Amino acid sequence: MQSSCAEIQARVSDRVLEITINRPERKNALTMAMYSAMAELLDNAAKDAAIRVAIIAGAEGVFTSGNDLMDFLGGSASGADSPVWQFMAALYNFPKPVVAAVNGPAVGIGTTMLLHCDMAFAGRDAMFQMPFVNLGLCPEYASSFFLPRLAGHAKASELLLLGKKFGAEEAVELGICNAAVAAEEALVRARETAAELATKAPEAVRLTKQLLRQGIQQRGLECMREEGSHFQQRLSSAEFREAATAFMEKRPADFSSFE
Repeated sequence: MQSSCAEIQARVSDRVLEITINRPERKNALTMAMYSAMAELLDNAAKDAAIRVAIIAGAEGVFTSGNDLMDFLGGSASGADSPVWQFMAALYNFPKPVVAAVNGPAVGIGTTMLLHCDMAFAGRDAMFQMPFVNLGLCPEYASSFFLPRLAGHAKASELLLLGKKFGAEEAVELGICNAAVAAEEALVRARETAAELATKAPEAVRLTKQLLRQGIQQRGLECMREEGSHFQQRLSSAEFREAATAFMEKRPADFSSFE
């Protein structure tokens, strides 16, 4: 299976598709082309009976630092035809197990995509953050729905309103990851888990995943759409312009004059 983007690597071995985000010079920041490539790989794997499990990982000790800001500003982030939405939908609707291996920064969608993986293993070097409010934005990928269900309202409010960073052990406590392991073991554990899943009865595995999500699948999709609409509007807001300008100028954003 080939990737349409050089910065997204794909390999299939023993019925497992392994997707690697490979843009280390930019801390694996995601571009529209990278989103498109991952969406295409997942959509194809969903229809391929020879693939039973998918792994998502990052190259060179980094999961992803989130969106490439300059590339991100050049197009729609949330429309149904946008590469971001196509990736979100492909992962959200993927009928087979997805296992993530997380090392280093997992920022923005680097954290929220884990809410839609079936299992995740974090190296103890992993650092998670959902800094949407810090950027004048709002939560995405149904995180405002799924995170309170996992962590409780108070903790979800702390993470989404303050945009604070948290480590691998806390990610396990919150239910975002299955285990915190030595940095070099995250991908090893993900591969071991994927290999085990790939030996199990495939229809039973798919049905179990479907049943686990029963009752929340539609509500999560509705939340994704609502968040996406607000997120798109926020991208043209004065608050986001200030945050983006501050990022480019390498200074703290100043929201003191905003109402």
